[in-house]
Amino acid sequence: MRFGLAQGSLPWVAIPFAASILVYPLSTALSLIFLLTTAFMIHFHRDPERFPDGEGMLSPADGRIVEADDHHIYIFMGPMDVHVNRSPLDGVVRSVEFRSGDHSPAFRHPLKNAHSIIEIESETGRFTMKQISGIAARRVVCWVSPGDRLKRGQRMGMIRFGSGVIVTAPPGYRITAQKGWHVRAGQTVIAELKE
Repeated sequence: MRFGLAQGSLPWVAIPFAASILVYPLSTALSLIFLLTTAFMIHFHRDPERFPDGEGMLSPADGRIVEADDHHIYIFMGPMDVHVNRSPLDGVVRSVEFRSGDHSPAFRHPLKNAHSIIEIESETGRFTMKQISGIAARRVVCWVSPGDRLKRGQRMGMIRFGSGVIVTAPPGYRITAQKGWHVRAGQTVIAELKE
């Protein structure tokens, strides 16, 4: 089983670890603080392998569903969740746009916050995924570009230090996930093909 760090996360771990070694001769207490910071960074930037629970549209993020209706799902990512985002379906990236904004708590007015909007063309039609920053999350990271072909469950970005993801269902899919569910990116099925 693969259990590594998310793409581009090594500096976030290496810097506090190096600082803990450098300050150790001067202050063991400060060195311990840097080691605890290193442990937090390893935990936060972890990127375990995931396998789908079944057929259908997968959750793009770990977290708790705070909104769910016939058209979209809003997943709030807490500090204990994995923060790597994944593609819900096979498809082609049609556009990627970043919108600046606030850094307020993401559960209040998410689209007032800085966020990216990724539009993906699936076999049944287009859908969007919005990566939303929050009060502690200052960096939305998107690893895909227009024209990229995505596989269902493929890693496509992360949000450093929290927040949420809003995903719409493409035509032909029925959202089955419900408010209150705890979901896992690339694993939990959130929508199924309509019959």
